[in-house]
Amino acid sequence: MNFLDIGSCDAKGLGEILGYARAQLDPVLLGAGVALVFEKPSLRTRNSCEMATVSLGGHPVYINNAEVGFDVRESTEDIARTLAGYYKVIAARVFDHAVLERIAVSVNGYGFSPPVINLLSDRSHPCQAVADLLTISERFGGVAGVKIAYVGDSNNVALSLAQGALMLGAEIRIASPRAYSFDQSTKEVLSTLGSVHFSQDPNEAVAGADVVYTDTWTSMGQESQAGVRREAFLPTYQVDSQMMDLASSEAIFMHCLPAHRGEEVTEEVFESKASVVFEQAANRMPAFRGVLYACLAG
Repeated sequence: MNFLDIGSCDAKGLGEILGYARAQLDPVLLGAGVALVFEKPSLRTRNSCEMATVSLGGHPVYINNAEVGFDVRESTEDIARTLAGYYKVIAARVFDHAVLERIAVSVNGYGFSPPVINLLSDRSHPCQAVADLLTISERFGGVAGVKIAYVGDSNNVALSLAQGALMLGAEIRIASPRAYSFDQSTKEVLSTLGSVHFSQDPNEAVAGADVVYTDTWTSMGQESQAGVRREAFLPTYQVDSQMMDLASSEAIFMHCLPAHRGEEVTEEVFESKASVVFEQAANRMPAFRGVLYACLAG
C-alpha cells in the first residue's frame, strides 16, 4: 500500500494506522532497509522516521538531494527503480507531489513492490496529519466530535489535517485570507467528507474550538514571498492570547513546527500550558511507525 496522501486510505484504514501507532508491533522490517529521500531537509521528519524504522527492526538510509537530484542527475523513474532494488520501503520528502506519483508508478509498473510514502510534498503532508490526529485523540479520547480551528495559510498541512479530521468525525473550521485559501474545488471535496466551514475571520473560526492550529505563513521554497505574506497575515491571523481566549476553556494549541514566534503565534501562546507542540513533534515517531506498518501490511 502506498501512502501518498490521507486519501490513500479510508476512515477505517486511518483508524488502524492510529491504532498501530500506539501498539507493540512485530519487527516487520527486520533485516530490511528504508530509503528516506529528502529534497527538503527537516529536523522532525528525519529523526522520527529513522527512529521509527529502527523500532520495527529496519535500517534507515538518509539520502539528500545532492545524492539523488530527481530529473537532474538522472530521471525520477530511474532513481525509483534503482532504490527499489535495495529497499523494502521508499519514503520521500519532495517539492513537487508529481515526483511521488512518478516514483509510485515506476516501482509498481516494473514488477517492484516497495510501498511509497509521502514525507511531505507541496500538496500533502499526511504523516504530519497522522501525528496531529494521534495528539488530538490522546488529549480528547478520540477525534470524533472535536472542534478544530485552523488559522493561517491553507497549505499542505491544513489540507491533510482537514481530510483526516473530517474522515474521523471531527468538525473543522479554516480561516485564511482570501488569496491564501483553498480553491473552490478543494473546498467542495472537503465538504463531502464532513462538517467543514471556511471563512476569512479567525475569531469566528476559533470561537468555542477545542483545538487551535496554525502553521508558518512562508513554507520552504517560498522565501521570496515572505514579506508579502507577512503583510497579508499580520496582525489578523496571528494566534495570540486574546484569540485563544475565544476557544474552549480546555482548548489546546498546535503547530507542526518550525514556528516563527511573533508571526503566526505569539511567544505567550507558544509557551503556554495550552501548547502541545512538542507532544505533536514526539508523536511524529509513532505516527510514522504506524504508517510503515500499515503500508507493509497492505
